[in-house]
Amino acid sequence: MKNLESLIKTYNDFPQKGIAFKDILGIIQDTEVFRELILKMSSNKVIKSSEAIISIEARGFIFGSAISLQASKPMLVARKPGKLPGNLISDSYELEYGSNSLAIQTDAIKPYKNFAIVDDLLATGGTVKCVAEMLNDSGKEISGLSVVIELRELCGRDKFNFPVESNLVL
Repeated sequence: MKNLESLIKTYNDFPQKGIAFKDILGIIQDTEVFRELILKMSSNKVIKSSEAIISIEARGFIFGSAISLQASKPMLVARKPGKLPGNLISDSYELEYGSNSLAIQTDAIKPYKNFAIVDDLLATGGTVKCVAEMLNDSGKEISGLSVVIELRELCGRDKFNFPVESNLVL
């Protein structure tokens, strides 16, 4: 597989001053690299030991849906406010540049006990922690987190008591 890092562009001061945004779209534009990455991610221990995948809006959906298909596991979603109908659980989280919240449909998680969380990038861990707390508060277990990129200096993984599988650590 090509060097993943070579396919990632960094945009300084986006979405606000002081943030170095990592654009992963180059990975999905290289079909050979994307295919190899999905095969690798869908066969890791975190995914294999889960009953279902929960992907985080929005770029997590790209990777989560492909992993779900390859691993033959159902995919659920954690979305931003106002995007999901039905009965929801929701929680707030802090970002490097503000705060937001996520919601999960309660009926969607009912059939499953154990989830793998999938996202594109792990930075401070706020979004993943938010999803993990909603699942834990609902009596669910987390097999771990699978991400494409981890920004090690932001120490996001330190917030979790479950395994983290990263394909590229920057």
